[in-house]
Formats: sequence, structure tokens, C-alpha cells
Amino acid sequence: MVEPLAFDTLDGLAGHLRQQIETTNKKVTLIFAHNGTGKTRLSMAFKELGKTRNGDGEVTARDTLYFNAFTEDLFNWDNDLENDRDRVLRMNRDSAFFNGLDVLEMENRIRPLLHRYCDFEFQIDYDAGTVLFWRETVKDADGNDVPLPIKISRGEENIFIWCFFLAVAQLAIDGQEAYDWVNYLYIDDPISSLDENNAIAVAAHLARMLKDQDRLKAVVSSHHTLFFNVLCNELSKPWQFFLGCDGSGWQLRNTGQTPRFYHVAMLKELHAAAQSGKLYTYHFTILRSIMEKTSTFHGFNSVGDVLKRNPDDEDGTLHFRYVQLLSHGSYSLFEPVEMIEENKRIFRTILDNFMNDYRFNPDLFPVAETEETAA
Repeated sequence: MVEPLAFDTLDGLAGHLRQQIETTNKKVTLIFAHNGTGKTRLSMAFKELGKTRNGDGEVTARDTLYFNAFTEDLFNWDNDLENDRDRVLRMNRDSAFFNGLDVLEMENRIRPLLHRYCDFEFQIDYDAGTVLFWRETVKDADGNDVPLPIKISRGEENIFIWCFFLAVAQLAIDGQEAYDWVNYLYIDDPISSLDENNAIAVAAHLARMLKDQDRLKAVVSSHHTLFFNVLCNELSKPWQFFLGCDGSGWQLRNTGQTPRFYHVAMLKELHAAAQSGKLYTYHFTILRSIMEKTSTFHGFNSVGDVLKRNPDDEDGTLHFRYVQLLSHGSYSLFEPVEMIEENKRIFRTILDNFMNDYRFNPDLFPVAETEETAA
């Protein structure tokens, strides 16, 4: 198996991606990585490398249009606390993301995309920098239909912002003058609040959009297995990478060298980490994710049913509590922290029991030399 490429910094990793994409002219690059491994930071490092600055440090040129958690932060709610009535979503007009959109009829570009997923209407006030949403209207004194403002759900808000971005991305793909500076699209986890059905729909639509153009290069990163698999299946021979982090650096592995079913690839990472002793707190989060998919596949109601071999299995109950506790700490979402020795022992026990109860191809999980010698 080809060893993964190792990087001490995300800037180094971003630079490598840019160099490889430019050298090979690859249209789409897909990166699978778990939360906490640096996906969003990588997207920011990538777009920063595409900026040109003058002697005063001012940005004079850029080449990357990106979508990530920072894009979502360009929008925030004004809940009209005084009157509790005119609730609007405010746009940060200081961002270059919104430059020139007022003359491009964005509502007509966004609406067909939005109505794939949602049934509400909206209106953008470019002067005020606000978006009004409604589902129903009432008649005013002159008999005109007036919207009844609503605050849409968090999931609907994410869909709206995603469709807003897609409309802007289409302008860049079409070479519209306001976005002719864009050479790269970098999209990080656009489906964080979507159900499985919408995740499939978003992935399929994004794949078609990227396939049907030749102007831009795209990088898409995600922690969502289903979303990632749909993109892999829909796109024509994209680069596919697995991004890992061990606390001292980052590893980028070509997933052509790992199993096609990505939760098996994740399990390989856990197996290797358990054997090496380099176990970090976020490994419990990965293990829980794999167990959740396994419990669903086997028709169980929860992860606890996967861990318990029978209803009276006290060890299984205890292990379930460990997985619940150790996979939900805030430490697992930020900088990796190495497990204490006791938690490493518990992790290995839970992982070994899981792999024994739900058999995987043993050829994918080589036994360490010390274990072979002991046997």
C-alpha cells in the first residue's frame, strides 16, 4: 500500500494540493475527513494562498470562491426583539462575497435552486442588506398581497445560504464579469444540517454542476460519508483523498489505495492507531460514527445494541457509556489530545470486540509483528 503523504502544516498541505491540481489540470478533488481534523482550516489556507497582496498588505487579487462555516457566518438573524414581527436575515455587506449582486437578479437565480428543497419565498433588500422570508401573505388596505415574515429553521437557513452560494458559483462558472477572477471553487461541508435525502440531492446536483463545466477547478471536503460517496459515484474519476490528523501533523491518503466503502477505511485508521499506540480523543468520535452506521445497517435502534451481546451484557452496557461519554467531549472537536493510558486500554477492548462481533476482511487489518511473534 502506498504510504500517505505527511505535512507538518496546513499551509504546506494546501500548497501541495494547488501544485498538483495545476500540474495535472484535475477538474475535481474530493477530500474525506472527520470533524476536528482541519477541513475548514485547510479551505482557508487554500484560499489564502490564492491571494496577491501589495506592499501595504492589501489584497489586490484572489482566485478562490469558497464555501465553509465562515460563509454561513456572513448571514445573521435580526429577530426584531422590539416588535417581535419583522424578522430578517442580515447579510454582512462588508464582505466581497456580495459585491455587485444587486444588478444580477439574484432572486431569479436562487429561487429555482431553493425550491428543489424548500417551500418558502424570500426577497432580498440590497440597500438594507436583508433577506425577508414568508410562506403566507395577507391583503393590505389597498388589496395588495403583503408577506407574513417568518424565521426559517436552521436547516432551511443553511439550504438558503447554500443555494445563494450555488447561484454565485454559477456566475463564476459562466465567466460573469464580476466573478471572472475565480479559478477555484473550494466547498467544505455544505450539508451539516441536512437529512440523508437532502444530502443525496445536494451531492447529485453539485456533481452535475461540476461535471458540466470546464472553466474552474473544484475542491470539495466533507465528513459526511453518504454525501462523499454520492459525489464519488456521480463524478468522472475525481481525485479522492482521506485526510487524517495525528496531533503532530496531517496525512493525505489517496483513497484509491483504501477500501471503497469509507467506513471500512475509517476502521483501518482506528486499527492502525490502536496498534501504534497513537490514540487521540477524537478516535472515540470516529468509532462512534462507525458503530452508528453499523447499528442502522443491522436494524438496531442504537449504538448500545451493537455493543451489547445480550440484554444482560454488563460489559457492553459499560462500554456503551464509555463511548457516549468519550465521543461527546468538546476536546474531540478541536486540537487533538492524546488519550490517557486507561482510556487507550478501554478503546482497544471496545474496538476488538466490535471487529470480532462484526467480521471484516482480515486481510485489510494486518496484525502487528509483535502480535504475530506472540502467537
